[in-house]
Amino acid sequence: MSGMIDWGTAVQTGARLVRPGPQVSPHEARAVVMELRELSAMAEGHVREFTRMDVPPSTQPATVVDRPGWIKANVEGFRVVLEPLVDQLSQRRTVPTGPVGIAADIVGPRVTGMQMGAILAYMASRVLGQYELFLPPDPSGDAPTGRLTLVAPNIVHVEQELSVDQRDFRLWVCLHEETHRAQFTAVPWLRAYVQEQMTQFLLASDISPTELFDRIKDAAEAVADAVRGGESSLIDAIQTPAQREILNRLTAVMTLVEGHGDFVMDAVGPEVVPSVAQIRAKFSSRRGGGSKVDKTMRRLLGIDLKMKQYAEGSRFVRRVHTEIGMAGFNRVWTSPETLPTMAEISDPSLWIRRVGLPSLNGEVLSLEKPNGTES
Repeated sequence: MSGMIDWGTAVQTGARLVRPGPQVSPHEARAVVMELRELSAMAEGHVREFTRMDVPPSTQPATVVDRPGWIKANVEGFRVVLEPLVDQLSQRRTVPTGPVGIAADIVGPRVTGMQMGAILAYMASRVLGQYELFLPPDPSGDAPTGRLTLVAPNIVHVEQELSVDQRDFRLWVCLHEETHRAQFTAVPWLRAYVQEQMTQFLLASDISPTELFDRIKDAAEAVADAVRGGESSLIDAIQTPAQREILNRLTAVMTLVEGHGDFVMDAVGPEVVPSVAQIRAKFSSRRGGGSKVDKTMRRLLGIDLKMKQYAEGSRFVRRVHTEIGMAGFNRVWTSPETLPTMAEISDPSLWIRRVGLPSLNGEVLSLEKPNGTES
């Protein structure tokens, strides 16, 4: 049986449909790439110093790509995540035999590949950068397990649209993405935890194998989008209490890591990004704008939910940091058991009370402010 998704069709469709980026000369393009690599390396030091996380030094500079390059990279990542699951699900599937089965096995993956490619073409013009968790395995074992990727044309497009300081904006973006690298390299269990939750979610359905297959085919991007916190397309596939519980855990951890990234990029300080307040104000305003079509696509793909996660996660991190300091907040990375639940993200005092900090006499301190207000 061939795969559920024709990955080559996904890449070809996405590259064909993606909008071109801003027009720059070859010299300007090279200069952007060089500066982004330089600033990502600079961001690494700032993030390590501010977060106090034990981040291993980066062994390679950030990968700077154009929009088709981002599509190709993400298809490779999806393939790493989805193909093992497809193999497991294939064993449950009842496949028609004869010409009908053969035709379905050929046409289905191509259609799914086209669907994935169309969605990626839309996303490719929006994403500024990401830390790619899932890469094809390196036979030599020398390559890092993740990769920091920056989408140059999108960064240039947004900085032009917002009329902000170019260098400040580029460093600001690098700070966010470098924070994700810090999370997934300094916390050795985090990557496996996220992948395990995704796998459990897909395998915990009580619907028929054929229907499950069809749903995954129709929501191929939504499955992978779980890594980035989206849930609007996935919610229709939830059939069991077990799946709801898994999705809540996955949503909570991604809200935490996205909010932590947003918190760090703003909190590193004006001495690093002098115009950070202006950039944040303009960028936040832009996040809520767009045409009617754009807003509809954001809702359908779960992007609006992701924007909400940025805000909720950032509020959680800011409140915990204010109440118990960076060392106290970093207890969140101790184990899966110290990750916040969605209820605790909404009310950080619950997490502070549950995890707590030992006082000098061994008692557990609750450092919640009397009025419970957020700083």
